[in-house]
Parts: sequence; C-alpha cells; structure tokens
Amino acid sequence: MSSFLVSLGGISAGMIIFQSALNAPTIFKAFSENEAGPFLRLIFPKLFSCVFFVSVFGFLLSLFFASVLFQASFLFSALLMAICYLIVPATNRARDTGNDSAFKRLHTISVVLTIFTMLSNLTIVFF
Repeated sequence: MSSFLVSLGGISAGMIIFQSALNAPTIFKAFSENEAGPFLRLIFPKLFSCVFFVSVFGFLLSLFFASVLFQASFLFSALLMAICYLIVPATNRARDTGNDSAFKRLHTISVVLTIFTMLSNLTIVFF
C-alpha cells in the first residue's frame, strides 16, 4: 500500500511540475496574454481541485495504511490546494479590475502554496 501512496504523491507533484514549469510558460509563449490568460484561468482551478482530491484520497488511505508522515503530507497538500482553489475568484477579480497590487499578492500566495504542495508531495516520494 505504501508504494501506491508514494505513487499518489508522485502524481500530484508531477501534475504541479507539468502545469507550472512546462505547460503555463509554453502557453504564454504560444499565445498573447489576452488568449493565454482565459485559458489558464480554466486550467489552474482544475489543477488545484485534482491535486486536492488526490491528496484527500491519499490522506484517507494513509490513516489506515501508512505513517504519520504520509498523513501529514497528504493533509497539508489538501489544505494548501483548497486555499489555492478558493482564492481563484479573488485573484481573477483583482486582475479584471486592474488592482495590480492585490493580483500580485494573491498570485504570489497561490504560487508559494503550490510550491509547498509540490514539496510536500515530493516528501512522500523520497522519504
């Protein structure tokens, strides 16, 4: 069972790395900001919710089959992804209204929480 849980951590980390490091930068290079922005607004909430559900599933399984490290990592990931998902509307509203300082603050929060989520999932994979 622990190898399955490690796989869940790897899947979550892989989704984050693919979307953040490969997909999003490529989209911004291939399309104008007016085209890329709306597309990424559709993709990132899906990323946050997918990683959230994988993390919740991993947490529930780890309650019965794994150590506290697994439980804490999956729970931490789920909480951070829930926060990221919940701040999406405020981030989009700040961008739409031209409130650059609020947008930068919310976007930075989202980026930092996503990085912590990735690191938490890599903890599952490598420890």
